Amino acid sequence: MKRRFLTLVVFSLIISVFLAACSKDDSMDHGDMDHNSNKKQPVTSHEGMNHGDMTSTPQKDNTKVEFSFNEKPESGKQIPLNIQVNNKNGQPIKDFEVEHEKLMHLIVVSKDLSYFDHIHPEYKGSGLFTINSNFPSGGEYKLFADFVPKGAEKMVKTYDVTVAGNKVRTTPLTEEKELTKVVDGKEVTLKFDHLMTEMDLTMTFTIKDANTKQPIINLQPYLGAVGHVVAISGDTETYLHVHPIDEKATGPDAKFMTSFPEGGLYKIWGQFQQNGKVITVPFTINVPK
Repeated sequence: MKRRFLTLVVFSLIISVFLAACSKDDSMDHGDMDHNSNKKQPVTSHEGMNHGDMTSTPQKDNTKVEFSFNEKPESGKQIPLNIQVNNKNGQPIKDFEVEHEKLMHLIVVSKDLSYFDHIHPEYKGSGLFTINSNFPSGGEYKLFADFVPKGAEKMVKTYDVTVAGNKVRTTPLTEEKELTKVVDGKEVTLKFDHLMTEMDLTMTFTIKDANTKQPIINLQPYLGAVGHVVAISGDTETYLHVHPIDEKATGPDAKFMTSFPEGGLYKIWGQFQQNGKVITVPFTINVPK
């Protein structure tokens, strides 16, 4: 009897271990992990005209993106950058949606966020985008490739690159208490209706003539809208590309709706156009945690 009892106990333990192993969640596909992507899911392109679709829920990502330079990137040299967009099986994705007049928006920032550039690689076909890089100094940079495969969700892929050449002194990111700046003769003020994490908010840029203080009411469309806003967290892990609520506005106010998924420091760049010239206005804010 004792031997039979022990046999039954051992058999029960084997069955329990087997059932526990089978019950584990096997939904994660490590083959889909893209090590060039953000560690945190980026919140991207909050379209002002469709607030109901605003979400930070991760979307199914079927893309693989490879960033490569024709030679080692060096400051002051225009070296071709290649961005190859494939599906998860390694086949080129050939068709992309036009978003705000471009197939891809490429945001380039230094790791301390003191440098910012918003450029648009040329599409060569078969998933290949190219552009000549032009880094102003040596050091660490982060690239954000923002695109929409045809019939799919928006994707943002990131890439860290170290650029050779003379480095400039890094600038620690600090909150700006006064959110009014003068850039190229324009006085730009940024205001929020409220500033909290994980809550929809409206940010308003008000643009005046810096000399006369008269409101500017003849802003021109920039990439099909009154303006564009990019916000990146201080650790460069969270990225937001925000489009205006009223794309056809002409000033002096340009309103944008978004939400910040986490608290902390963010650098915000607003871009606007008047008389054929684009201005970029940076602000650093602290979102309460």
